Amino acid sequence: MLMSDQQVGLRKPRTKQEKATGNGQQSMNPRLTNGRTVFQEGRNMQYQPLGNTGLLVSRLCLGTMTFGRGQGIYKAIGAVDQKGADALVESAIDGGINFFDTADVYSDGQSEETLGQSFKNLNVARKDVVLATKVYSRMGPGRNDVGASRGHIMDAVEASLRRLQTDHIDLYQIHANDFITPIEETLRALDTLVTQGKVRYIGVSNWQAWKIAKALGISESKNLARFDTLQAYYSIAGRDLERELGPLLEAEKIGLLVWSPLAGGLLSGKFSRENQKPEGSRRSDFDFPIVDKERTWKILDVMAPIAKAHGCSPARISLAWLLTKPVVTSVILGAKRLDQLQDNLAAVDLELSQEEIKQLDEVSALPPEYPGWMLATQSADRLDPAITRFKQ
Repeated sequence: MLMSDQQVGLRKPRTKQEKATGNGQQSMNPRLTNGRTVFQEGRNMQYQPLGNTGLLVSRLCLGTMTFGRGQGIYKAIGAVDQKGADALVESAIDGGINFFDTADVYSDGQSEETLGQSFKNLNVARKDVVLATKVYSRMGPGRNDVGASRGHIMDAVEASLRRLQTDHIDLYQIHANDFITPIEETLRALDTLVTQGKVRYIGVSNWQAWKIAKALGISESKNLARFDTLQAYYSIAGRDLERELGPLLEAEKIGLLVWSPLAGGLLSGKFSRENQKPEGSRRSDFDFPIVDKERTWKILDVMAPIAKAHGCSPARISLAWLLTKPVVTSVILGAKRLDQLQDNLAAVDLELSQEEIKQLDEVSALPPEYPGWMLATQSADRLDPAITRFKQ
C-alpha cells in the first residue's frame, strides 16, 4: 500500500489544534496481527530517509544492546530476557518505531537471537521493520574471528542471518575501525553482500571523518556500494561529532544514527553534581562513554528548569534537543524497562522553543578548537564587507 506524505509524517508537521485533537498525521505504526499490518492513527512519530536512500526509518530506533543474558560489560548494561524483550519490541512498534538496531557482539550473539525471536513471537511481518546489525568485534578465539576483512565479514553475516532468523539485513554496519584491512577489501565484501541480496544498505560506526571520506571516494571510483549511514556517539554532553564528522555527513548526505544519546545514562535525571554514582544505574558500574562531567553538571543545571516547565525528565529534553539537529536521522534508544522506553518515546511529542534550544546550545557549546576558530574568523566578512573580522 502506498502512503502519502501525511501518513509517513515526512514533511507536514501537525498544527497545535491537530495535536490537541489527535488528528493530522498518521504514524507508520505497525501493530501486527497474523502478519497483517494495521496502521494506527494519532501517533506523532516522524520518519526520514535513511541517508541518501528512499528507505524510511523512524526518528527513534530501538537499540537492543540490553537484550540477552549478558556477561562482562553487557551484564552492567542490562540483561533483558526474552519476555522482557518481547514487551519492549511490542511497545516500540506501538509507539511508531519501525527501526531496530543490534550487533553480533552484543552478549555474544544473544541480542540478535532475542530480537529475531521477538519478531517471530509477535508475528511481525519482516517487510514492516528495518533491521540493522553490525560486524567487526571478536566473536571467537581464532585469529580471524574479528575485523573487517572479507573473510570475517562473509562468515559473520551468515551467523547473524541465522541468529536473526531472516534472509536479509536491511543495514549492515562495520562496527569499528580495522587498522589492518584495506578499506577497498571491506567495501568489496560489502558490495558482494548487497549484490547477493543478503544486505540491502551498508553503514559504518566509530570511524574518523577522513577515513569515511576516503571510503566514499573508493566506492565512487570503483562503482561499489556506498556507506549510507554513520552510527556515532552524539549527545548534548558530547558534541565532538560537530567538528568534522557532522559537516562531512551533511555534505555527503550520509545519515547519522546516534548511539548513547543520554551519555550512558548521565543525562537520565538520576545523576547530578551531588549524586554522581546513583545506585542501580548502568553508568555507576560502567563509566562510559567518556564525558566532561563538570561541563555536564552545568548543562543539567540549565536543563532542569526547562524539564520542569515541560513536566518531563531531563532524558526527554536531551532526546528532543537531538531531534532538532538536521544532521540526525535517527536516535537509538537503549531502554531496559518499559517505563524508560515510554518516557523516551514521548520525546517526539516535545517541542522546545527557540529560546530553550538557544539556552541548551550555549551551555553545551564546544570550546574553540583549531582550525574551526580560524575558519570562522577568516570567513566572517565573506558575504558582508561591513563586518570586521577582528574587533578592537
